[in-house]
Amino acid sequence: MPTAVPETPEAFMVSEVMTALRLSRSKFYDLIRSKELPSFTVGRSRRIPVDSVRAYMRDRMEEAA
Repeated sequence: MPTAVPETPEAFMVSEVMTALRLSRSKFYDLIRSKELPSFTVGRSRRIPVDSVRAYMRDRMEEAA
Protein backbone atom coordinates (compact mmCIF):
# COMPACT_ATOMS: atom_id res chain seq x y z
CA MET A 1 0.00 0.00 0.00
CA PRO A 2 1.53 3.36 -1.00
CA THR A 3 2.25 5.92 1.69
CA ALA A 4 0.33 9.17 1.38
CA VAL A 5 2.34 12.31 0.70
CA PRO A 6 1.63 15.01 3.30
CA GLU A 7 -0.41 17.96 2.04
CA THR A 8 1.91 20.49 3.65
CA PRO A 9 5.65 20.17 3.13
CA GLU A 10 7.95 19.29 6.01
CA ALA A 11 10.78 21.31 4.46
CA PHE A 12 11.06 24.24 2.09
CA MET A 13 13.43 24.87 -0.79
CA VAL A 14 15.77 27.87 -0.61
CA SER A 15 13.76 29.85 -3.15
CA GLU A 16 10.53 29.32 -1.20
CA VAL A 17 12.01 30.68 2.03
CA MET A 18 13.70 33.58 0.26
CA THR A 19 10.38 34.55 -1.33
CA ALA A 20 8.27 34.05 1.80
CA LEU A 21 10.62 36.07 4.01
CA ARG A 22 11.61 38.50 1.23
CA LEU A 23 15.31 37.84 1.77
CA SER A 24 18.16 38.30 -0.64
CA ARG A 25 20.23 35.24 -1.46
CA SER A 26 23.22 36.59 0.48
CA LYS A 27 21.12 37.40 3.58
CA PHE A 28 19.56 33.94 3.43
CA TYR A 29 22.94 32.22 3.37
CA ASP A 30 24.21 34.53 6.14
CA LEU A 31 21.37 33.18 8.31
CA ILE A 32 22.34 29.60 7.41
CA ARG A 33 26.04 30.19 8.18
CA SER A 34 25.25 31.86 11.51
CA LYS A 35 22.93 28.95 12.44
CA GLU A 36 20.03 31.37 12.93
CA LEU A 37 18.08 29.36 10.36
CA PRO A 38 18.84 25.63 10.63
CA SER A 39 18.88 23.64 7.40
CA PHE A 40 20.10 20.39 5.89
CA THR A 41 21.21 19.16 2.51
CA VAL A 42 19.95 16.37 0.31
CA GLY A 43 22.61 15.77 -2.28
CA ARG A 44 23.43 19.28 -3.49
CA SER A 45 20.03 20.74 -2.54
CA ARG A 46 19.53 22.63 0.70
CA ARG A 47 16.25 22.26 2.58
CA ILE A 48 14.90 24.27 5.48
CA PRO A 49 12.49 22.55 7.89
CA VAL A 50 9.13 24.27 8.25
CA ASP A 51 9.64 24.33 12.04
CA SER A 52 12.94 26.20 11.57
CA VAL A 53 11.23 28.92 9.56
CA ARG A 54 8.46 29.23 12.14
CA ALA A 55 10.98 29.40 15.00
CA TYR A 56 13.02 32.06 13.16
CA MET A 57 9.90 34.18 12.61
CA ARG A 58 8.76 33.71 16.23
CA ASP A 59 12.19 34.76 17.53
CA ARG A 60 12.18 37.88 15.34
CA MET A 61 8.70 38.80 16.58
CA GLU A 62 9.79 38.40 20.20
CA GLU A 63 12.82 40.63 19.57
CA ALA A 64 10.62 43.28 17.99
CA ALA A 65 8.15 43.31 20.91
